[in-house]
Amino acid sequence: MENLTAEELNTVQTFVAEFNTLKMKIGDAELAKTVLLGKVDKLKSDYNDYENVLMEKYGKDAVVNVQTGEITRNSEEKEDV
Repeated sequence: MENLTAEELNTVQTFVAEFNTLKMKIGDAELAKTVLLGKVDKLKSDYNDYENVLMEKYGKDAVVNVQTGEITRNSEEKEDV
């Protein structure tokens, strides 16, 4: 039976080990991606719920400037046009 040289075997084993490491990292990245997407969905839901609270308080035509907190009305914007 013929065998690889020690150097050849070491090289092949190094490639396989690196390949397995990279596959693991891809799996970890996909898992992290799934967790982050879940957090984005939760944030969207929480934002939507809070937006509904604000619409109840200020009206459905209220437009909030997120920088200043100033509230304008959609009807006011249409009049300016």
